[in-house]
Amino acid sequence: MALLFVTAVATAQVDKIYKHNGEVVEGKVIKLEEYTVIFKYDGEDAENTIGKYAVEKIVYGKTGRVEEVTEKIVVNGEADWEKVVILEEKSYIAGLKKVEEIRGKTGLINYHTGNTADKKAEKKLKMAAAAMGCPFILQTADKTTVGASSNQLGGSQAIKKGIAYKY
Repeated sequence: MALLFVTAVATAQVDKIYKHNGEVVEGKVIKLEEYTVIFKYDGEDAENTIGKYAVEKIVYGKTGRVEEVTEKIVVNGEADWEKVVILEEKSYIAGLKKVEEIRGKTGLINYHTGNTADKKAEKKLKMAAAAMGCPFILQTADKTTVGASSNQLGGSQAIKKGIAYKY
């Protein structure tokens, strides 16, 4: 009976990290940073990192306190492109599932200024991710080239590349 009680108390001390994909990670949360959660698996000493975007909530074993981390972003198709989040650090996508490489670019001959070309390329990148049902993009390249005669004839072309991720 005493052994059963000790086991129940030890299990209750474990923190539980609930991911948006339904997975539950058990261990000890070391610290929450701006975009990541650092934790140790139960019974291990190595520190692990998971991106906050993959985490719904944390339930602390000692106190039972529930900490909401992020809301799940639901992208049902291209029309939801504005919900897509562009991430620039590889650590932010830890715990998310890689889908495929995507790119968004403006035409070489256009009449956009650098800023509007950049926005249009970003929109195309987000629309490509949304079409696959992916709420996240890890941006891998961001390039702008200026066309013939500076901005007068060719405008500027913006090319953005990234990798689409989902829960």
